[in-house]
Amino acid sequence: MRIPIRKKVKFLLLPVFFFTFLFADHVSSFTGPARAIKKARPAINAAASAMIVYDSLQLGGLGLSEKAFTYGIQGFQYLLDHGRLKNDSVIAIVDFSLPSNQKRLFVIDVKNARLLFNTLVSHGRNSGKLNATSFSNKLNSYKTSLGFYVTDNTYMGEHGLSLRLKGTEKGINDNALNRAIVMHGADYVNDELIDSQGYIGRSLGCPAIPLSVHREVINAISDGACLFLYSANKNYITRSKILKQPGHNIAMSTPVM
Repeated sequence: MRIPIRKKVKFLLLPVFFFTFLFADHVSSFTGPARAIKKARPAINAAASAMIVYDSLQLGGLGLSEKAFTYGIQGFQYLLDHGRLKNDSVIAIVDFSLPSNQKRLFVIDVKNARLLFNTLVSHGRNSGKLNATSFSNKLNSYKTSLGFYVTDNTYMGEHGLSLRLKGTEKGINDNALNRAIVMHGADYVNDELIDSQGYIGRSLGCPAIPLSVHREVINAISDGACLFLYSANKNYITRSKILKQPGHNIAMSTPVM
């Protein structure tokens, strides 16, 4: 198993730009005619700052789509503004537009603009084989549920150290706790399976990760962090209220399935 990527940004000012962008809404406002400027500025600064980070960390070269990243930052900001995040130093993004034989989990330190982990992650067995193409919030569907989650506490279960996930989007992923959707390590998520069959094993809907890194990843994102499970799925994108929030839409225009 390859070691997770850990990169430091070469530009010293980059963490400042990114941190300022994420907490822009908490800065005191201007009055009078300047209000219109202030109202337009966050969206412009957000998109620009997000793409500086995206480009500097070479996330596109690693496979993370611009859409997944910008939507992820948009939802992170929304959850932060609504007091949902206790662990606001990281964001975890899973880009399910990628096949399972690619490293599609990205854990990013948003305060220091660093990529902490980039590793494999499974999708539900009824969501597809190599690619996840079908998603569900229903009990016993054994499918992945897209959208924004807030990580909860850890516990020791049948898969060892595991992380409970709270779905934040009604009708999309809010059955996560009832479905026992958690992040855990799994021996069916590894490079050897990719070499032998072309894809990793599948879960009952959980985002399972390699045993070699599961403790480090879970400890980094536990206790109130933002986890975003993305796919270029038209049904999800059109239904997500978080992505429709005015003033938070910084995502770029790209096709959806």
